[in-house]
Amino acid sequence: MLETLLREEWGRLLALLVAQFRRLDLAEDGLADAFEAAARRWPEDGEPDNGPAWLLTTARRRIVDRMRTEEVLARKMPLLAVDAALTQEAQQVMATVPAGAGGEAVTDERLRLVLLCAHPTLSREAAAALTLRLVLGVSTEDIGRLFLQSKATMAARLTRARKRLAGASFEVPSDLADLGERVGIVAEVAYLAFTAGYAPGTGPDVVRSDLAGEAIRLVRVLRTVLPAPDPEADALLALMLLQHSRRAARIGPDGGLVLLPDQDRTAWNVDEITEALAILTPLAHAAPAPYLLQALIAAEHAVAPSSEATAWDRIVERYDELLALRDTPVVRLNRAVAVAEADGAEAGLRALESVALPGHRLPAVRAQLLERLDRHREAVEAYDEGIALCTHGPEQADLSRRRAAAYVLEGFEPHSLDENTF
Repeated sequence: MLETLLREEWGRLLALLVAQFRRLDLAEDGLADAFEAAARRWPEDGEPDNGPAWLLTTARRRIVDRMRTEEVLARKMPLLAVDAALTQEAQQVMATVPAGAGGEAVTDERLRLVLLCAHPTLSREAAAALTLRLVLGVSTEDIGRLFLQSKATMAARLTRARKRLAGASFEVPSDLADLGERVGIVAEVAYLAFTAGYAPGTGPDVVRSDLAGEAIRLVRVLRTVLPAPDPEADALLALMLLQHSRRAARIGPDGGLVLLPDQDRTAWNVDEITEALAILTPLAHAAPAPYLLQALIAAEHAVAPSSEATAWDRIVERYDELLALRDTPVVRLNRAVAVAEADGAEAGLRALESVALPGHRLPAVRAQLLERLDRHREAVEAYDEGIALCTHGPEQADLSRRRAAAYVLEGFEPHSLDENTF
């Protein structure tokens, strides 16, 4: 239960504490202390009826204790009064903010926390990393992987970001220009969180659909606070829904990873696809933008009856447009996959020559292309490289299975290429 609470309630409890105490450092430390206390006491005393309220009460008491030692309690007394009714108050607070509620306006404390993390004093990467860590509970190691940085480097960046926010306002910006700037950062944060859900990086989970679902909820909340409809926010929601619609088909009967070409498309969530396509319809002729182009690519997959019947030529064209706006190694890698499907494995390998991407995904794609060209020895070497670099259990198992198959030369049928788009 405690692990579930850590994942599901951390951001909400932290936001409530920051809203009350206006000290991010104390709120984070106090909540961490509360979870630590729960880990010690609950196995002996039993789990409380209302775990979140217990954690909130304990965190508040720890924060007050720390503020007493800092000798600032007297100045904060009106805000920090803690008495015998604290537990009852916590119960009431938790009851008024139901877990998983959607569609809230800016009164959602988690959104306030996100906007705090998107403070103008922080760089966009720092804001995104801090929000992933504080609001959605993504581990420092996985955040580092998203930004192609080591765990130690990312931990240092998070520490610096926390210090920069010392004393920053927890309120929603009143200036629309400032709000708009922060909204753009929030959108990036949501997209990174969604990516973390479908590319966990470490651990045994094939996907973390709960994290991806929280990112979708964040975008839905974001759209309610915008002063006018925003095409990029709409496109981002459509993109997430299209990718999220495939979650049930990503896990095989054995619990292993199932990549796009091998997925049972009848298991895709039709309601989410329908909603996403309805959002995209009025945007079909809008000016090219990163989220929109990615959503249109995902839509091509969603409407295709099979991988072979997918409009790969159109997907390559979309990736060319995307490269003109956002030339990144990941976009180049995904484009190379689409090129291979449209024009053959040799063309895909040529496209890979321009890709410089750390990690296991580049050698994994190269290995699959080499297999299609019957260059099995080279494919095994590429698989070995990918396996050595991969730290995600399900992906490593899939690469190992494919490596073993590459040894089979007589009667070997090349695997369909697995596009590395979520």
